[in-house]
Amino acid sequence: MIKVKKLVKNYGTFEAVKSIDFSIDHGEVVGFLGANGAGKSTTLKILTGYLNPTSGSVLINNLNIETHSHEIKKMIGYLPESNPLYYDMFVYDLLKFTANTRGIYDNEFKNAFDKVIAQCGLKEVVHKKVGECSKGYKQRVGLACAMIHDPKILILDEPVTGLDPNQIIEIRQLIKNLGKEKLVLMSSHILQEIEATVDRIIIIDHGNIVADGTTKKLMNQFMGNVKLSLEVVGFTDTKIKKFKEAFNKVKIKKTKDSHKVTIEYKKKNDPRLDIFNFIVKNKLSLLEMNPQTANLEDIFRKLTN
Repeated sequence: MIKVKKLVKNYGTFEAVKSIDFSIDHGEVVGFLGANGAGKSTTLKILTGYLNPTSGSVLINNLNIETHSHEIKKMIGYLPESNPLYYDMFVYDLLKFTANTRGIYDNEFKNAFDKVIAQCGLKEVVHKKVGECSKGYKQRVGLACAMIHDPKILILDEPVTGLDPNQIIEIRQLIKNLGKEKLVLMSSHILQEIEATVDRIIIIDHGNIVADGTTKKLMNQFMGNVKLSLEVVGFTDTKIKKFKEAFNKVKIKKTKDSHKVTIEYKKKNDPRLDIFNFIVKNKLSLLEMNPQTANLEDIFRKLTN
């Protein structure tokens, strides 16, 4: 479990992280989002012991990160955004070196190696130098290094950077599977990927936590009204007037052969059945009825602009 309480990190007079609180349990896959400079990577570096907090506390499995940093690092697999790799080493040698630094040797290494090679899809590049691998494969190698010791906690900063769409889907499924047995905290600028992968989202902005919850919860909490777009054939001035009288917050724009209509309403007051009945009663033709649903990008922009 990760428990963060009143965490503060200052760089001189600049407050990068401003007294934030959150907790994450095992078996959760959590997305940690923020614009550049929001305090996202700083927070992740504190959780992994790379940086010391200015004040506040971080507990990892009830151990304090400042007093038990060595023990905590054994529990964590960390893939930083920069993905530091030794380009002159062969992939096999790098994974062996990483495992050995974790105290993993001989048969234990062989088992761990076979597992991460299969999970990260590295069979084709095992005997290549890291520097000869594509950007996507380099990212996979970094992920394998973070996983070689089978950590209880995975912290992944931009794990799908440089991957093609097929590779992203594979890594997404891998992260979901890992989340069944580990705590996974990941950040990404690819918001659609976060939305498709995680169970819960935490958004940080200017050093403050501004949202925490499932995508559905955040949509209900922050997106307000629903917008419904219609395309209707057969509107006359009289029927337009009747339509506006029947429904609130209506905008109508004339096109060549039809009218484009936008209606805004609260989610609990869904008017679509009433609209359909109005269309039928007034002998109009409905070409389109499309609710404009919010997505994570809309929420992110709303909270971080």
